[in-house]
Amino acid sequence: MDHTYHFTRTSTNKKTGPIPVTTTSASTCPAACPLKGNGCYAEYGPLKLHWRAVSNGARGGSLDDLCTQLRKLPKRQLWRWAQAGDLPGDTVLLDAAGVEQILLAQRGKRGFGFTHYDAALPHNAGVIRAANQEGFTINLSADTLVHADRLADLGVAPVACVLPSDATKPVRTPAGRLVTVCPAAVRDDVTCASCGICAVPHRKAIIGFPAHGSGAKKAHRVFYARVERC
Repeated sequence: MDHTYHFTRTSTNKKTGPIPVTTTSASTCPAACPLKGNGCYAEYGPLKLHWRAVSNGARGGSLDDLCTQLRKLPKRQLWRWAQAGDLPGDTVLLDAAGVEQILLAQRGKRGFGFTHYDAALPHNAGVIRAANQEGFTINLSADTLVHADRLADLGVAPVACVLPSDATKPVRTPAGRLVTVCPAAVRDDVTCASCGICAVPHRKAIIGFPAHGSGAKKAHRVFYARVERC
């Protein structure tokens, strides 16, 4: 499956801060993601317009083009993969060759991102585990605290979790794991650029992201609906 990739050298997003970020076309999003068309923050606001342009090919280019830009970044540069979209894949299985291409291009840098691809599938688990071992931190995206425990039990990668829109303080999962609210979500003086915790592959805490943006109410409902089914 062909995807489109866009590279922004210096983000103007107040949450990420002035670091490089990428945007991948909506075709990379896993079919099973419950936020797809149902509260995903990237489907609203200014990012929606940019993501739409990338998704229809009006902006961006190939993975080769993107990797050329990644190779130019300074050593130890913190950067974010996919402010919208996901890793290359066919919506069920990750593209191992594509992810490997990213790993090679960003070697020596501090890339991080998030994925809704199912890490319980052996193929996906292998790709994600290898990425984290090679310095490209991929966080598994959980939709509830119960889901966060399930993903953490896999032992594949660090975990991030959606939280209710009004969450401001640390909470615990049913299994007792600590969920720390993203500092940039609750403090105006913190950004990804100044924090970088999501780029740390071996950490004890799960990072929680309160639902935000115009779709926050929908994402909030997804959180509680899935809690009831767990």
